[in-house]
Amino acid sequence: RHLTDISLLQRYIHLRYVNLSENKLRDLSPLSSLTHLLWLKVDGNLLTSACMQELPYLQIISFAHNRIKDMEGITHPRLANLSLKGNKIKTALGLSQGQLFSLHILELRGNKLESTAGLNLPKLKTLYLAQNAIRSLEGLKSLGQLTTLHLRDNQLETLDGFCSTMKCLQYINLRNNAISNLQEVAKLQVLPMLRALVLLDNPCSDEADYRVEVLVMLPHLERLDKDFFEEEERAEANKIRQQRQEEEQVKMAQGEESKGKER
Repeated sequence: RHLTDISLLQRYIHLRYVNLSENKLRDLSPLSSLTHLLWLKVDGNLLTSACMQELPYLQIISFAHNRIKDMEGITHPRLANLSLKGNKIKTALGLSQGQLFSLHILELRGNKLESTAGLNLPKLKTLYLAQNAIRSLEGLKSLGQLTTLHLRDNQLETLDGFCSTMKCLQYINLRNNAISNLQEVAKLQVLPMLRALVLLDNPCSDEADYRVEVLVMLPHLERLDKDFFEEEERAEANKIRQQRQEEEQVKMAQGEESKGKER
């Protein structure tokens, strides 16, 4: 409706659900009196900030496709689902981790993030970071309840940054990054619950015996890309893994023996 002014809404203090998408809004301050608000959608406006007066019961917000540049001023204590898809955000460091106690789903697809630093959200379960410019994974150790991580269409060359505290992570989508060395996958061994991994359109996915080599490194994986592992693949991976472990033990024994001779 090409709305630029929503001051009229101030008098409707009991509103619970508000959809103001596809307008020309630059200011949401009139919503500060709507203290009963549960659900807010303001997609496709002209907002440059997501900063709002704290609303005590607000659980779902979508700011998709605005002009927002940072994550400052998002402090709603019951917020469970936040979408900032398709904005111009370069860093997550402004996120108010100490106040977003209930955030379970965060959608940051299609922004300008170069790093994951600042996503210190211990209750987060699903994180969408596709279509950014992410080169490094930082500050992930607090994501102890995260189950799903989407990193498709970024610029990752390595898989440093994952850690054993991410004990619930089951699904990672890394499609169309720049991972050329298949040995980077071994860094995912710290994730005890990882069951599904997507590596399509990375240079490493073109390597010979790609599927079996991934399964050698990650024996608990159930699905790679779109396909579940067959029993034959699992048997071959187990055989290769056992063979390499035996070779490693022989090398270690030989190394100990040569040290003994030097003494």
